[in-house]
Amino acid sequence: MNFAHSLRENPLFETVGKLSQSIGFEVFIVGGFVRDLILGRPSKDIDFVCLGSGIQLAEAVAHALGGLPVTVFKNFGTAMIRQGDYELEFVGARKESYRHDSRKPLVEDGTLEDDQNRRDFTINAMAIRLSEKGFGELIDPFGGVADLGGKIIRTPLEPAITFSDDPLRMMRAIRFASQLTFDIDADTFQGIVAQRERIKIVSMERITDELNKIILSPQPSYGFKLLFQSGLLKLIFPEMVALQGVEYVDNKAHKDNFYHTLQVLDNVAKVSDDLWLRWAAILHDIAKPLTKRFEPEHGWTFHGHEDRGARMVPSIFRRFKLPLHEKMEFVKTLVKLHLRPIALSKEVTDSAIRRLLFEAGDAIDALMILCRADITSKNAEKVNRYLKNFEKVERRLIEVEQNDHIRNFQPPVTGDEIIQLFSLPPGRLIGELKEQIKEAILEGTIANDRQQAMELLLKIAAEKGLHITT
Repeated sequence: MNFAHSLRENPLFETVGKLSQSIGFEVFIVGGFVRDLILGRPSKDIDFVCLGSGIQLAEAVAHALGGLPVTVFKNFGTAMIRQGDYELEFVGARKESYRHDSRKPLVEDGTLEDDQNRRDFTINAMAIRLSEKGFGELIDPFGGVADLGGKIIRTPLEPAITFSDDPLRMMRAIRFASQLTFDIDADTFQGIVAQRERIKIVSMERITDELNKIILSPQPSYGFKLLFQSGLLKLIFPEMVALQGVEYVDNKAHKDNFYHTLQVLDNVAKVSDDLWLRWAAILHDIAKPLTKRFEPEHGWTFHGHEDRGARMVPSIFRRFKLPLHEKMEFVKTLVKLHLRPIALSKEVTDSAIRRLLFEAGDAIDALMILCRADITSKNAEKVNRYLKNFEKVERRLIEVEQNDHIRNFQPPVTGDEIIQLFSLPPGRLIGELKEQIKEAILEGTIANDRQQAMELLLKIAAEKGLHITT
């Protein structure tokens, strides 16, 4: 198999090949770019392996491309260049060995064969020659092309060794399977099961990076099922595993909340590629195991799981090293409010709609996507009935917002104004006055209007014996 014609469409590859030859060593494209070229997928990351100094070649290429800056990582013998949308990485061929307590390899110079042997999967272990003689030739020692055709993730060497050496590869195997909708070879998957405890030596940042890529895959439930079946999910995300299972009492059972969560996640993924909305789908029922109760008259209940779940979000975000401010607050809001729109469908009052708009703020649109995704049942008639009621809520949200402008509204009268108006010291009374104005707006007693808010403030103040002093 030869890719000379495809590669010549971009002059970069011939430039790299000729410069390498002039320096005196061979260079190859390796890894993901080769895989994606065969799959017909766009790829902007290009890795070059040379039988010599990757840094020397990178500097020569950067000069030939008009003096582009080179980022050098001397400790790793690698160099990086950004050319437009492309990220080019250059490294010398390496041979690696590992200590048992670390996934950081001991590196020495090696051959192309050594470099391909150290790759994680057969589909990432292919190389394309760039030297003038044999330009575009595919070097595929482990059958990567066949595995791409068969949609298989397989390690080039013994799986147990591959995963023990670098346990992050277990997450990467599942991530590639989820992104590409490939199967994992049986021996390779058994290697993940056997080596799953080794994931404990991997930093949480690297685990989370792979987990987020699984979450962003077209059907993320597939990746999560593989994580669950391999035993990795229990080690990295025990709260999610706790959702799995069905319990019976008096012939009454609750749904399996793990598989329900995966269905909600897939439903969201069909309509949104927002990572944080997908995280909200994962966490919306996360507190159900902690709030599960059996009541003889009602069966299984999970009272308060939305509030308990919202309180769990910060600790989960901290553990996964996820952003702790705006993104976390967004997810907390969705988890806390995810039952509200469906509950409103039974009795849609303007007051309740205003409160929902006020509490959700800019997250209201994402909340409605999550709530629609949360309507799951094998009973199609039941789903349709819920969706019709839910559509009423959506219409009223639009109507009330157009009339009252409640989303993200700020109190028409500020605390500082109240302090100055009545010469009051800061304290609880200021908050009480602001709260009464807010409640009047949300209840519809007054409009979200400064003049009406000020009139109400003066009325309340008079009842409390307060007088304007300025």
